[in-house]
Formats: sequence, structure tokens, C-alpha cells
Amino acid sequence: MSSITITLPDGSRQSVPAGTRPADVAASISKRLAQDAVAARVNGELYDLARPIESDATLSILTPKDPEALEVYRHSAAHLMAAAVLELFPDTKLGIGPATDNGFYYDFQRETPFSQEDLEKIEAKMWELQARDLPFERRLTPKAEGLKKYAAMGENMKCELIEERAGDEFSEYSLGPHFIDFCRGPHVPSTSRIKAFKVLSLAGAYWRGDEKNAQMQRIYGTAFFSKKELDAYLHQLEEAKKRDHRKLGRELDLFSIQELAGPGLIFFHPKGGTVRRILEDWMREQCVARGYSLVYSPHVARADLWKTSGHYSFYAENMFSRMTLDDAEYQLKPMNCPFHILIYQDKLRSYRDLPVRLAELGTVYRYERSGVMHGLMRVRGFTQDDAHIFCTPGQIEDEIVNCLGFATDVLQTYGFREYEAELSTWDGGKSGKYDGTPEQWALAETALQRAATRLAMNAKLMPDEAAFYGPKIDVKLVDAIGRRWQLSTVQFDFNLPKRFNLEYIAEDGRAHQPLMVHRALYGSVERFFGILLEHYAGAFPVWLAPVQAVVLPITDRHVDYARQVAARLKESGVRVELDDRSEKVNLKIREAQLQKIPYMLVVGDREEQNDEVAVRHRKHGDQGAKPLEEFLAGLRKLIDTKDAAG
Repeated sequence: MSSITITLPDGSRQSVPAGTRPADVAASISKRLAQDAVAARVNGELYDLARPIESDATLSILTPKDPEALEVYRHSAAHLMAAAVLELFPDTKLGIGPATDNGFYYDFQRETPFSQEDLEKIEAKMWELQARDLPFERRLTPKAEGLKKYAAMGENMKCELIEERAGDEFSEYSLGPHFIDFCRGPHVPSTSRIKAFKVLSLAGAYWRGDEKNAQMQRIYGTAFFSKKELDAYLHQLEEAKKRDHRKLGRELDLFSIQELAGPGLIFFHPKGGTVRRILEDWMREQCVARGYSLVYSPHVARADLWKTSGHYSFYAENMFSRMTLDDAEYQLKPMNCPFHILIYQDKLRSYRDLPVRLAELGTVYRYERSGVMHGLMRVRGFTQDDAHIFCTPGQIEDEIVNCLGFATDVLQTYGFREYEAELSTWDGGKSGKYDGTPEQWALAETALQRAATRLAMNAKLMPDEAAFYGPKIDVKLVDAIGRRWQLSTVQFDFNLPKRFNLEYIAEDGRAHQPLMVHRALYGSVERFFGILLEHYAGAFPVWLAPVQAVVLPITDRHVDYARQVAARLKESGVRVELDDRSEKVNLKIREAQLQKIPYMLVVGDREEQNDEVAVRHRKHGDQGAKPLEEFLAGLRKLIDTKDAAG
């Protein structure tokens, strides 16, 4: 029997018989490694533990410590769910079933809708199959034979995928007597390895995400390596339900989506409008203080502009339909950058004029499919805190430092204490999907890395994850229940300056192309509003609260004094309401608590005689009676310092 050489991550080598499996190599290293192994990577390719290695190879064993291992594990759980569905409902046709960041899903086509009771049956069947210790069996199938087989099974969607993706032969995986799937794999060795999972929910979907295609039923689930991790995630989901911004938006009368106007279009009510105004005013003030010039641009432009920028072709499916007016075709803007470029281009620029920093809270419009819209988080009309910086190569690093510093200031101001940063690069351009020269990429990536280092921002490297037009740094915040949200982005762009022939006159008297950076810190005002709402569970800190205090007279004879108290608060810039209804004060307190108003000020005979207020805090309860001016001074301090804990 011929032998082959296996090279391990530590550089050591083993001579083993051809056909040795990664599982055998793991067992030869340690019993613990063999027990923990999930899958393998052979010569850079993900591999099943039971798949034979036929030639010399580099090998690494994936365990739960490896991020890729969880993806394999969850993909296997998706197959387990599909196998359970087919055992219970044999007439079901299969779509796709990938792993996701938080679990997995599988799309099914079935005439009868699944019910909540069906989901419970599916999970019970999954546990039954798990206990059978069924192997995930891989085999290679000639393309023609596979197409014939899947067509005979009525699996037309699988045939479509095979026609599109398969070579002369393809891999497929079976699990039990009823389930077989066209799949690249890999998978865990058997169902008994999947020890902690949960079927979560059901949603509608379209085949391949196209609403013109067949309607599917998507079942979501999640899986973790341990029950402890699963329980922690399920607890987080329960917390998330309580904090759902759509639910809180209705309860607190902050915003709505009106059916008559259309989906994905947000109506901010007076209280929500107050919070939004604070967000926008703060951002504008900060931009001006940091050397940005505020601009305003139209909501529509001729299609010719989008042809020049490239959006007309490569972004067309995300843009609203064109409108034919007197002189040309027009389209709603999906982004602000071409407008800022036109402002920059409106006059000849010298190196002495640079950097030019243009900022705008500009509303843009994108056609989002009905199945992906989600409250404030995914909408069709939204306002971006957009800025574009045009500068020289010598200025770029300082500009990036300023952008990243601005991003962390946003986090701290709004009470976010944890964040993660990711640096997306072109990885040398090996994939061939990038614009720009190697020199431009080297300059941009170096500037991003050096800026992150200067700010002690430990940016995780994301090779081959850059946009085609330039590298970027993304900042992801961590909210009150541990969820990560994409927030700020600092993005280089080599494409648009070239398309619009941007220039500045350098010190040598010649025209040069400026560097261009896109920068958004909230991302969008709507989405950031939603994140804040969920982070604080609707109980905004005092400086952001739409109503900061409510005055509650105990009886009708205390209303006049209550009005005086409310007037003095209002004169000091406090957002205050007076609840002078002839209701019991305990009822008023309960309702103010439900509206998450930070302070309830109860006034009766004693308070009126002593010019005091009886203070009640929404979280800390009764704070006792305080002189009005003392309370007001403390409240103003919380507001002026933007105390996130207030």
C-alpha cells in the first residue's frame, strides 16, 4: 500500500497509508482531539473527518474552538431538520439549508402550511434521529445521473442548482432512508454529534430570494456545541423579544409604518421625532466642530448621473424605477456620494483646499424586497449620516484617525461600552474582483491599519472581504444583551474618483486624483434609533428621553402649583409634561412608568408649601422630597453631561 505525507499545523509530518481519514490522524494525535473533532481542512479545502486523503496534504483538525467548526455543525443540524421534515411530511420538496451567523434554516415547498404544532413535531423527530446515530454519508454522483435522479424525485429546485453549480460530478449527502441532498459539505460524522439544538420559528420566503419565484416556507433553528451555550442564546432571544423595537415603538408611540403609504417607509411620531431631532442635531454639531462642511442635496437626479457613477448598471435592482420627466429619465437616489462628488467638482481645487470634508444627513431610497424589511432596521427610505472626505495621500492617515476617533466618540456618547473593529482587505487582489492599483490598495490598507494602531483599536483582519472599490474598517457595537450590530464604516473608494475624473492641483502644478473616503457613523438614523431603542429597552437616558419628567398633582387643588413646577422646568430646557387628569396618583405613576419617563414629580400640600417636589425615578423608585431648584440642578447636570446611566 502506498504511503502519503501529512503536514500538520505545527509543521510536523506523518507518513500514513493513502486513504487515511482525518479522523484517524486526529486519533493518532490524542484521544481528546478525536473526541472534539468536527471536520478538517485538507490543502485549504473543508473535509469530512471520514473522507479519505489520497495524496500528500497539509491537514488541520477543526474543533469547537475554530469558528468554521460551528458553521459545519449548524449546516449538519440543517440537514438533520430536513431529514426530520421528510420523515414526517414525505410530500415536501427541498430548497436550500445553510448555516447562518445565529443558527441555520431550511427552505421547504409544501402545499399545506406548517403550523406551530408541526415545528414541535419536527424538533421531536430531530431528537429521535439524533439518538439513532445516523451517519452523514457522502458520495460522488455524475451530473447526468444526478439530474435524472432528482428530476424523478420531483426535486426541480435541486435540478436547477445542479445545472448551475455542478461540474461533471458532484457530492451529495444522505441521512437516513429518506433524505439526500446536493451539497458540498462537509458535515459532522453522525447525528449523535449534534447535542444542542432548537427549532425556533417559521417564515415565508421566495426561492432564491426572488419574489417572482415559488413561495417557500423557511424554518429557522439554532445549534450550539453545548446546552449551556444554547440556553444562553435562548435567554438572549427572550430578552430580545422584550426589547423588540417594533413592539416598543407602538407602546411608546414613537413611530409607525402606515399601510396606505407603503411598507418600509417610517413615520416618526412627535415623541420619536424628538429623539430623532436630538440624534441629528448632535451629529451636525459634531461634524461642524470637527471641520466638516454641511451640505444638502436633492432626492432625485437624472439617470445620466447614475450611469456615470455605475449605479445604473451594477446597483439597478436596488434602485426604484425610473421616472420620465420633460427632459430626461430621473431616479430616486440610493446613496449620497455622487451628489457630494458634484459639489467637490463644481470648482477647481488646490492642494491648499484639501482636505474637503462634506457631510449630510441625506435621505436615500432603496428597493428592499418585502421579505427582508424589518421595522427600522431594514427600510426603503432612510437617512444616512453620510460624509465624504477628499484629500491628498499625505493627509489620509490623519483623516482616518479622525474618522475612527469620531466613531468611538459616538459609541461612548450613546452609552455603548464594547465594540469590535474589522479591517476588510483585498488580500492581494487574488480573487480578481477589485478595482484600483496595487499601489492604491497598499496605501489605503496601510493607512487604515496605522490609524487603528494609533487609536489602540484592535481591528480583526478580514482578508478578501473588501468592497471592490476599496478597503474599509467596520465598527460593530455590542449592546446590553450581548448582540453585535454593524454601526460605523470608514471606506476607501478608488472607483468613483476615477469615474468622475476628480482632480486637484498639487504642489507640482499638475492635476492629481484625490483620495476619497466614505464615512457613516450612525449608518442610518432609522437603524441607529432602533438599536438604541432595543439597547435601552425603551428607557432612554435622560438626555435622550422624549419626555424627561412628568408632574403629577395629587388632587385638583394642586394643579396650579403643578403648572408652576412644569413651567419652571420648561424654562430650564427640560422636556416636561403635566398630567392634570382627575385620576388617582398611583394610576398616573403606573402609566408614566409604562411610558418609561425618567422622573415622576408628585406634588401635594407639603410640596406646595415648601416649594418642593416628591421625586420618583422610573428605575430606583421613591427618592423623597427635594427642593425644586435642587432637583432641577441635578436633572440639568444629567442632561448636559449626557449621562448614559441617567
